[in-house]
Amino acid sequence: MILNDLLTEIDTLKSRLQPYRYLQSDKVTKAFELEYTYESNRIEGNTLTLQETALVVEKGLTIGGKSLQEHLEAINHTYALDYIKGLVQDKTPLTETILLNIHKLILQSIDNANAGTYRKVQVLISGAKHIPPQPFLVVKQMEDFFIWYNENKTTLHPVVLSAGLHERLVTIHPFIDGNGRTSRLLMNLVLLQHGYPIAILKGDIESRLQYYAALETAQTNNDRHPFLLLIANNVKEALQRVLMVLGE
Repeated sequence: MILNDLLTEIDTLKSRLQPYRYLQSDKVTKAFELEYTYESNRIEGNTLTLQETALVVEKGLTIGGKSLQEHLEAINHTYALDYIKGLVQDKTPLTETILLNIHKLILQSIDNANAGTYRKVQVLISGAKHIPPQPFLVVKQMEDFFIWYNENKTTLHPVVLSAGLHERLVTIHPFIDGNGRTSRLLMNLVLLQHGYPIAILKGDIESRLQYYAALETAQTNNDRHPFLLLIANNVKEALQRVLMVLGE
């Protein structure tokens, strides 16, 4: 589908959701948020199931045979999600400090030395052709990242803006670890700021391969269209799911 047609469909779905905005129950919201935490961590290799993630996050239980890090990833992601929801509620504008705070929450008690700080070493992404920039280039590229955001935040369609931030941050890969989760949280911060539901990228093998392939096309061929389509389709699916739950 052509991106503009997809964005038109999304706009129509969002307008249908507007009258129901205050009718969505906390229970439904929590279920979607839990699924998002589960899937985002699953993309990165976390082996907790959805039910196990719920027990860790909601009941504070530990799961036998699962690592401490996997438990912390579930808890930290929940804290980071609560943080971005608070930013939306307070209408706090996106800044570099906000981004670093999100990353700090993602890595807290996992890697405190690198939580909320840009990397100072070169990294490689396993299985990817794209090589992230040298560490001495990261600060400048992150400056350019926020310049791009501030120049486009009022003109680009919110879905395109959110996807653009997501892809650009993953491509710079400014952190030692947690780049994917931070990028997806940043994307959803922008979506929530504009009244969209959380977009959940799936962590099953097929979905993960599609996600990585679309990212690699953007990174190595300078063609962002497949990635924009992927994100737009996820936003459309999120809107459809919420409307279905509300009985639309």
